[in-house]
Amino acid sequence: MVPNMQLDRATRRRLTDATLAVVIGGLVVTAAAFHDGTTLVDYALITLGSLTLAAYRAAPRVVLAITTATTTAYVIHAQPGSLSALPVLAAVHTAARAGHRAVAALASALFLAGYVTAGPTTQEIVERTLLLVGWFLCALVTGLADRNWQAYLRQTEQRALEAERTREEAALRRAGEERLRIARELHDSLTHSISIVKLQAGVAVHLARKRGEEVPPALLAIQEAGGEAMRELRATLEVLRTDEPTGTPALLVERARAAGLAVDLRVTGEERALTATVDRAAYRIVQEALTNVARHAGPAKVTVELRYAPCELTIRVDDDGAAQPAPPPRPGIGLTGMRERVTALGGTLQAGPRAEGGFSVRAELPLGIPEDVS
Repeated sequence: MVPNMQLDRATRRRLTDATLAVVIGGLVVTAAAFHDGTTLVDYALITLGSLTLAAYRAAPRVVLAITTATTTAYVIHAQPGSLSALPVLAAVHTAARAGHRAVAALASALFLAGYVTAGPTTQEIVERTLLLVGWFLCALVTGLADRNWQAYLRQTEQRALEAERTREEAALRRAGEERLRIARELHDSLTHSISIVKLQAGVAVHLARKRGEEVPPALLAIQEAGGEAMRELRATLEVLRTDEPTGTPALLVERARAAGLAVDLRVTGEERALTATVDRAAYRIVQEALTNVARHAGPAKVTVELRYAPCELTIRVDDDGAAQPAPPPRPGIGLTGMRERVTALGGTLQAGPRAEGGFSVRAELPLGIPEDVS
């Protein structure tokens, strides 16, 4: 897309330059047609000197030399009016704009010398020469002013880009500092509380077994949930500190099986390495979907499917749990965060109860996402 835009811009510039050259040549040819004594050689000189202006961007000095030589020869041969200087004026302006001030001034002097030599009377020489001197000075000054203006615009653009980069770096630094602060807060508060719950549940289980009593299932569930919560908290803290994935969907499936969920993993298509952003998103989507199953579905069978296509990765997590089509559930923080993550990558997410019962999460993530997408 960008190369096409650049090609179009370059084409428009070439067309504009060619149009300008044709207009200047047309004006000089029209003036020559009303001047007595104009020959085919004069028209050829005018045409060559004017049309050469179309290449001033690529070779301003060459254009200036050809235009000055041909137009000066035309002036000496035909002794036309002041309008004949128009091609040289344009060439002088573009040469000065490109930074060739000395060459532009020399070309101006050479043309004026030829014009003075061709003047029929002293009065006309003085009048026309003074007029042309003013024109050439204007061409030089405007060329230099345009050059300085373009340099100022480039510097302004560079400063704006540098300021934008600085703002982005500052924003990334603040985001990193905020992640570390949240990680410290979570570690100092939740880690301690969960550890106490897990420890007390473990002590209760130990005492019950020591007394020969049957351990209540709820107590075992609390102990297992405490361990799982601690593992998830450590994984979350690791993500906040590094902003990198802490595993793979396959590892999540293994953890879910170890926790008692009946999970089946299916991988179709050509499995390949993903960019960090897509890999992280896939991990979090599967993690959140399995967490929701463990919390809300009850005893359920779960299918996790990863489908690799040339341009996208499709993630599907289906369960046959307790969710019903009506009424539709209100999306919680987990689903909202999942949708925001998928949308940020330019993907789509569908999450809701299935008609046959249970819940389904389907995410489509485009591949080839740039590394700087968050």
